Amino acid sequence: MSTREEPANLGKVLSFLREWDRGDRTVRGRMLNTFLSQHKGKSFCELECEFAQVSSLFLARLTTWMRLTYMFGTCLGLQLSAIGIFLSASGHDQYLVEFLEDGGVLTLLDVLSHTQSREEDKADALRLLLTVSNAGRKYKEIICESHGVKVIADCLDRSNTEEAQETVGALLESLSHGNPKYQNQIYKSLITLMACSSPRAQQLVLHTLHIVQSRTKATHHSIVEPLLNMLRSLHLEVQDEAVTLILGLKCYDVRSALLSGLVALLRPINKEAKQHQSAEEAETITIMTGSLPVFVQQAAAAKAIRLLAEEDEKVSRELLSLGAIQHLLCALGNREHTDAQIQASLALEHFVRSFPVIEEHVQRVMGNTLFAAFMHQAETLYMNLDETQAEILLTNKVNISAALDGD
Repeated sequence: MSTREEPANLGKVLSFLREWDRGDRTVRGRMLNTFLSQHKGKSFCELECEFAQVSSLFLARLTTWMRLTYMFGTCLGLQLSAIGIFLSASGHDQYLVEFLEDGGVLTLLDVLSHTQSREEDKADALRLLLTVSNAGRKYKEIICESHGVKVIADCLDRSNTEEAQETVGALLESLSHGNPKYQNQIYKSLITLMACSSPRAQQLVLHTLHIVQSRTKATHHSIVEPLLNMLRSLHLEVQDEAVTLILGLKCYDVRSALLSGLVALLRPINKEAKQHQSAEEAETITIMTGSLPVFVQQAAAAKAIRLLAEEDEKVSRELLSLGAIQHLLCALGNREHTDAQIQASLALEHFVRSFPVIEEHVQRVMGNTLFAAFMHQAETLYMNLDETQAEILLTNKVNISAALDGD
């Protein structure tokens, strides 16, 4: 811009700012709509040129107005969009620094916490926080120091739109990356969030947790129970993410707890009935009763066991030592849930073909005819099971410990 043009341009900008200062909500709304239509996607240098090097004066006014009015929802969507133009302007982080100095992050977090905020405004506020987080470590730390992780996590738990949920997932992932000071806090928050009620949110949490876990050398044992509970989900996408995370945890110190938990899920026992059994009866009686989620969990556990065993022979042997064969045979006898039978049969097939020493034990329980059908096509074995055979599988006492030791 030439020296001759600059005073005239500055006068125009000062006139714009005076109109803003004197204007009511309607006037400011109109001015923001014009600003959005004319300046979307502009760089720092372009905005500075348009505002005669004093664009920060307008950003400060925007931030202050939002801080004073967000609880009433006054033009909040327009305010957030206009601030987004400044924060996403390429070429400089001056606007970002000024926004933070004016308490912008705290205001955005307040928007998320405010019960009257619209879902679309929360999504916009989350996107701005994502822009801040992506700017670097010091900005991530500012968000976390402002108790942002808890606010963002609570937002996911309460949100009912996929747009906001997906942005929360991206934001938590961003905050965990290159932010060692707060990585553990974010990790624990994600574990807590597995208990949220929305299937889409659960899927996002599991996916994000898998990414965060890959950057974390240690695990927290509190992850085991809620992760296994995710296998109860009636939504396949949630189950798939849970199984993927379980597979990713096989090299961590929670492996033993996870493997033991998976094997135990293959044999759900009616807890109320179990309370009235003696210790001896508890060992000899299997009561295959439960709700649909319990059987879905049983099937998912069998699938996870098969995938784990296929990936790692050492894990395979550990599963066998935990009684996986006995429990898989039990799951195969569950005529209440076809998928549990299919997944158990496929897992059994892998073990039998991988460890010939097991074949004799499985054949003895099934009988020659059923075993031949099993080896021919394990996936459809459930079709050949009658009630007597199912009962034999449910109450089997297979113990392959000695065979494994010999092997």
